[in-house]
Parts: sequence; C-alpha cells; structure tokens
Amino acid sequence: MHIQPSREDLIELTKLNPFLRFDDGRPKVPDDLLARMKLVTNEEAWAILHKHEYLRQFEGGWRETHPGRKLVGRVVTAQFLPHRPDYHDAIQQAGLAEGRSNIGGQNSWVIEMLGENDVMVVDIFGKVKDGTVIGDNLGTAVQARTNTGAVIDGGIRDYDGLTKLPNVNFFMRGMDPTPIADVTLAGINIPIRIGGATALPGDIILGTPTGITFIPPHLVQEVVETSEEIRIRDEFGKQRLAEGKYTSGEIDVPEWREDINADFKTWLKNRN
Repeated sequence: MHIQPSREDLIELTKLNPFLRFDDGRPKVPDDLLARMKLVTNEEAWAILHKHEYLRQFEGGWRETHPGRKLVGRVVTAQFLPHRPDYHDAIQQAGLAEGRSNIGGQNSWVIEMLGENDVMVVDIFGKVKDGTVIGDNLGTAVQARTNTGAVIDGGIRDYDGLTKLPNVNFFMRGMDPTPIADVTLAGINIPIRIGGATALPGDIILGTPTGITFIPPHLVQEVVETSEEIRIRDEFGKQRLAEGKYTSGEIDVPEWREDINADFKTWLKNRN
C-alpha cells in the first residue's frame, strides 16, 4: 500500500503533459509560464478550457487570507476521508513503511512534500470544524516551502496569524478554533474533487477573487498566450477609443474590419 501513485502511474495519469517532470512523475510546467499566468483572468482561462471541452475546472465561493493576491502554482493534491479505525491504522502503517511517521500528523505529510511554486490543494469534504488542515505554524511551513499558498476545501485555524504571512494566499471554506481531528489521509497526488471541479497533480491553479481554475499542463501555454493577445488588443482598442478614431461599436465586436486590423498591425509594430 502506498500513500501516492508511482512515477509510472503519475506519468500515465498526466500523459498529455508536454513539459519536463519532477522525479515523482508530476508535470513541471516552466516557471516563466507560471509568471505569465499571474496576469490571466478566470474568464480568459475558462474560454480556452471550454473550447477544449474541459467544462468542470472552476470552483467559486471561497474565503481568502489575502484577498486580491493571485494564487498561481503547480498543484499537489491531497484527500482526507472521515476517520475509520482500521483504515486509519493501514495508512499509519503505510506512512511508517515510507518513513513519514516521524514527520508529524498526516496533514504534515503533504506539506513536507511541497517545493517552490507548488500549491497544496486539499479535499477534506468541506469540513470546517475539526477540519482545519493548517494553522499559522503549518501555514508558515507552506510559505517557506512554496511562496504561494494553498486551497483547502475545508477549514483553517489561526486566521489572524495566517494573514500576517507574506507572499501567500490561502483559500478555504471557513475558519474554526478546533485542530484537525477524526479524518484520515486517503492519498497524495491523486485525482480529487474540489466542489464541482476535478483537479489532477501537476495542474496549474489560477486563484483570484472570482474563484479557482485548474488548468491541465497541456493547455497552459494556450491559456497564457491567448490572454496576452487579448490584453494587447484591448490596449489598442482603448487607445483608439480614447483618441476618438473609432466608435465603441466598431471596436467592441468579435472581429474587426480589415482597415482596423491593418491599423492594429501597424500600431503593434511601432509598439514593439
């Protein structure tokens, strides 16, 4: 019994990944694409995902520790189940065999696997009371390892302390003073459900005040480049509207006229 899939299983699970991989098989989307993703909106990402029939990749309705700070990174998944004694003992023994038992609680097993630009995404079935995956101590560990944050479909504690941490944002369903209890880790880097969305290890997460989108690695470049094209076209359109050269009806359409497209190409060449 293993806590997470083998390298071979992770490669098979994410076989459309076009990038390099971590040693455990998880996709490694390049850092430069992560940086560019920070300017993408959920709506822009949704349009590309919808085009490719990835229709269940967004989930809204979150609370945040750092509202307005975008959360972008490579997904590390974890799932917890309601406690059952025989299953809990089996997981503890598996953790012992893998050298995890000296790390701490099972939530710490996940945190200790994180690296730079990783985002821990936890399905704890919406549990807030006794479902607090992190407090300010474990949140500090997440910050030190990732500089991103986490998504917890459940609860957190020590909210005040978490809000003081720099360079992170934690998305959660609620806060509670209780510590995590009566749950058992079902697996790390396995497919999980977050609300109405399915997340796989190595997805890129885009978290904004609108909500959270899980983007498969093979669609990341298209999402980023399409967003950049939209921003450039918007810059041109707004400039020409401010100058009074075109009307809003001429600019705010799916396809520009031939003369406007020619003007855009000239403007783009001069801008570059």
